[in-house]
Amino acid sequence: MSDLESLAHTPRLLVALDFDGTLSPLVDEPMSARMIPAARRALDALAALPVTDVALVSGRSLADLRVISEHTDDSLFHLAGSHGAETWHPGARAGEGDADDPADRQLLSELVAESERIIADVDGAWVEPKAFGLGLHTRLARPEAAQAAQREIDALMAERAPGWRRRTGRDILEFAFRHEGKDQAVAALRERLGATAVLFAGDDVTDEDALRSLGEGDLGVHVGAGDSAASVSVEDPAALAALLDRLARLRAQR
Repeated sequence: MSDLESLAHTPRLLVALDFDGTLSPLVDEPMSARMIPAARRALDALAALPVTDVALVSGRSLADLRVISEHTDDSLFHLAGSHGAETWHPGARAGEGDADDPADRQLLSELVAESERIIADVDGAWVEPKAFGLGLHTRLARPEAAQAAQREIDALMAERAPGWRRRTGRDILEFAFRHEGKDQAVAALRERLGATAVLFAGDDVTDEDALRSLGEGDLGVHVGAGDSAASVSVEDPAALAALLDRLARLRAQR
């Protein structure tokens, strides 16, 4: 029996997926990202099946994830934003999460302003304020300028916020005062939903924590080129959509 066939027959299946570069192509303007239609159809088909749950697990803030995924209050998709620090579940009115320390909020405001000052003259770089931190984007900057900006932001954070979690990804350097990771997000979803098997798919460094956390009977899928802990690799979001469509068809026949 293939890995997909095994997943199709598990008593309760959780399909958890990164968004950017996984369900959507990578784009220069982050808020313009949208799920490709084939992926939307496959996920809608999976979410409509009995004892089958779909979750989007992203480093984006919950608010931004809802925008780019075109998520509505009647959606069947679970959401884990900010690497799992913010969540939304079908039937809920708002995200869940612990109250933040006002000192963290004040420091974040100061660090965003200082980071913006540091990269003000770096063409193609920008600072994204996040729910629990900030991200330096350098996709459109020259490599030398991007590296210099990253060094300066690293130095700033090492001095002002040495306890914040540091993450890197494709052309992004990110810091957060919350330390949740996608591995914890997937584990929490598994427990909440009683999933007996999980498929997790992602494309970037921040997805590897979740991929490494998968156990026997689960399936990890890496989207794109490069080394990964995933047991399966696909070329792009279109190829992942085809895999998800096949899984939906197999599970519908179980």
